[in-house]
Formats: sequence, structure tokens, C-alpha cells
Amino acid sequence: MLPTASKGRSSSSSSSSRPNNPMLLPYLRRIIKWQQMDIEYTFWQMLHLCTSPKVVYQHTKYHKQTKNQWARDDPAFVVICSLLLAVATLAYCAAYDHSSAHALLVIFSVLFFHFILTGVFLATFCWFLTNSYLREEAPNSYVVEQRVEWMYAFDVHCNSFFPLFVLLYVIHYFVSPLLVAHGFIPVLLSNLLFMVGASYYHYLNFLGYDVLPFLERTTFFLYPIGIVIVLSPILILSGFNPSRYFMNMYFSRQI
Repeated sequence: MLPTASKGRSSSSSSSSRPNNPMLLPYLRRIIKWQQMDIEYTFWQMLHLCTSPKVVYQHTKYHKQTKNQWARDDPAFVVICSLLLAVATLAYCAAYDHSSAHALLVIFSVLFFHFILTGVFLATFCWFLTNSYLREEAPNSYVVEQRVEWMYAFDVHCNSFFPLFVLLYVIHYFVSPLLVAHGFIPVLLSNLLFMVGASYYHYLNFLGYDVLPFLERTTFFLYPIGIVIVLSPILILSGFNPSRYFMNMYFSRQI
């Protein structure tokens, strides 16, 4: 390997370990400007993430061709997802909480910790992992090396989170009286619902990185599905009910 190529790879690797998001500030400014958000396209994405997610990532390729970036430049998806999450949490608080002040704390906790903070952590982890270990080696020093944008990693998390939200917040809410009951059937159904939600999250995570042509070994993102599938029967046989666990953890009305 030529010394110049090795040096270039080294500097590229060091730069890939530091987030560089020139589009972040314009993105944040648009959060308060509803007129600049494409609400219709956002709902189209949300629908297809639940039914045919590959179509959404096909449009991501078009976005790269027209905007020269993989990440969204429209914060509508994050804003709408946050609003839907707040409404869903409020519905849980109305059904299972006694205190208005505690309900506000739960809504803030779910929005900030479940969605934003967890999303930032997972996006940073995947951004570092992909740029440090999953990028293809440049065949020569004349090829421009591409890197995963941190904002795109956060987009992938948001895309993966929305079907999880539909399963574990919306559908779960309507069947929660059954899922939190005592007995083997509630334990079985609750674990199956959580297993499907977690597996689909990781599958969408895989699709989000697999669409990038400069990454290799992206099947790594499918490995957690195997762990989920192995753990689920163990949790079922042990009698662990994730619905009861999380409901008792967050709400003042004991189930």
C-alpha cells in the first residue's frame, strides 16, 4: 500500500470519528417553520415504513441525487413523530395515571429519553460503527471516500422507531387490558408483540444502512434480531410480562 494512501485513510478515519453536520443548524431552524415542512410526504413515509419500507429507502437514493446528501433536510418527520408520541403517552396517562403532574413528567420522560436521547445515542453508535468499520476500502487514492452523515444515522433511527411506536404505543394501548392481565396468555402475547416490534426496528435499521453503496457487511444490523428471538421464549417461560413491567414502572396506578 502506498504511504500516501495509508495516510489518507488514517486522516479520513480520524475525521470520521468526529461529527460534522453543517446542515444541522438550518435543520433545527426549520422546526419552528411549519410552512417549510412537507407534511403530506412525511405521512406518506410513515405509512410506507409500516407496509413497504424498501420504497422509502428507494426515495432516499433520489434525495441523494437531487440534494447531494443522504439525510433529510426537513424536520417534519421528527416533529410529527414527537407530537404523535406525546398524544399516545397522554392517552396512557389518562387511563393509568392519577396525578396530572406525574403525567406531565411521564410525557417529558418518554419524549426526551425514549425518543430523543435514545435516538441520539443509537445514531451516534451506528454512525461511529459504520464509518469506522463498515465502509469499503477506497480502491485508490483518487476515489472520493464517502461517509455516513450523523443526521442520516438519526433519520434511520427515526424511521425504525415509527413502526415500533405503532406497535408498542398505539396497538399496545388498545390491547393493554388483555396484556396486563395475569396468566400465561397475556405473558405470551405481550412478549410476542415486543419481539415483533424490536425485530422490525432492527430490520429497518438494516435497510437504512444497506441502501448506502459504500458500506459493506451491513448484515451486522440483523444480528440483534437473532438475540431477540432467542430471548423471547426464555422470557415467556420465566413468566416475565413486559407490558406489566413497563406500565408499573411509569404509571402511578399499579396493575
